[in-house]
Amino acid sequence: MTSSPRAAKPRVPEPRVIALDLLAAVLDRNRLLDEVLEDKRLAELDERDRGFVRMLLATTLRRLGQIDELIERCLDKPLPAKAAAAGHALRLGVAQLLFLDVAPHAAISTSVELVKHTQLAGFAGLINAVLRRLGRDGATLAAGQDAAQINTPLWLWLSWCRCYGEATARAIAAAHFDEAPVDITVAADPQGWAERLEAEILPTGTLRRRGGGTVAGLPGFDEGAWWVQDAAAALPARLLGEVAGKSVADLCAAPGGKALQLAAAGARVTAVDRSAKRLVRFTANLTRLGLTATVIEADAGAWTPPQPFDAILLDAPCSATGTLRRHPDVARHKSPAEVAKLAGVQARLLRAAVPMLRPGGVLVYCVCSLEPEEGVEQIERLLAEGAPLRRVAITADEVGGMAELLTPAGDLRTLPCHLAERGGMDAFFAARLQRI
Repeated sequence: MTSSPRAAKPRVPEPRVIALDLLAAVLDRNRLLDEVLEDKRLAELDERDRGFVRMLLATTLRRLGQIDELIERCLDKPLPAKAAAAGHALRLGVAQLLFLDVAPHAAISTSVELVKHTQLAGFAGLINAVLRRLGRDGATLAAGQDAAQINTPLWLWLSWCRCYGEATARAIAAAHFDEAPVDITVAADPQGWAERLEAEILPTGTLRRRGGGTVAGLPGFDEGAWWVQDAAAALPARLLGEVAGKSVADLCAAPGGKALQLAAAGARVTAVDRSAKRLVRFTANLTRLGLTATVIEADAGAWTPPQPFDAILLDAPCSATGTLRRHPDVARHKSPAEVAKLAGVQARLLRAAVPMLRPGGVLVYCVCSLEPEEGVEQIERLLAEGAPLRRVAITADEVGGMAELLTPAGDLRTLPCHLAERGGMDAFFAARLQRI
């Protein structure tokens, strides 16, 4: 695939030019959406235009299966590889026409302008024709699509159907269509901060906010009263129980939301991560929140602590297929081969964590993945190998009374469709083990 062509004084609103470049970076160059959204050109836009670019990219990625099928119906033959940017312009146009509240004439004309003054000007007429047809018939055609299945890569769809059943797989996929709300963990006084932030308190204790504006501009951010953390991501650290005064290791800690929870609860936290860049962000958050932790840059699978810990939280590197609500590009970047590779990393980290734990100490293992190879199968294998651990079942009262978040074995298994009527949550697996 080629990158987007150089534009000679495009007469299209700049945000769409940026969106075209960034979409090509994600789909053609395998860049992460979060990475490309740090493009310095976005910082030069006003808040409204920045928000539009983010929403346009996220919507295009969420609905990519539908969008591509609709485009395919309108073409006699696929676009050549050298015209990849024309295909991306079409994708952005369809997203605006059918899935965003953009006037048809604006969606069509700006998409045509994206290529009209470039080396791909010869495709301007085709883009115009396709979008005009979809402007007339697209809504009807989209209504007849199996949106849940078509927007999910086949390997993921089959995995979810096998693990959770087709009905739940559909509910999971449907939860990925909507923008995730802002979830907040507070250090203290959740009721007071819920009022100040115009947020609701979820059964699990997380504050959920649906209002607009930048996070950094909200009350309490600068003084470190709270941090952003998905409702599901806030649960694993709580499963360690009362940690005040205890020595707790957070292995693979960055970006650090769980370590912040533990430090705020009074634990003596040792945060270990191999990424220096991600630890810089974590350290900045510690400073903003007025919390302390021992920060160590190391591979948790090869690191040896000076003495065993009272408790360990292992949030292992994973495929992150449970975070598609917030990171829709993940579905386009991952593969079964990568899941298998990551499963090997997780097994190594789990085995390394066991001797770091004192007898009687508690280990919580978690991943933000929907794939069983990265979750329950890791725990079953570890126990079958004879590790000196026993499973300690999680109870409903530890997760806000939401028994549906627990498996028959007593593990945590959140799904994107849990709390769907209130905005859903990321998918997390967590198991609690005690050293014998």
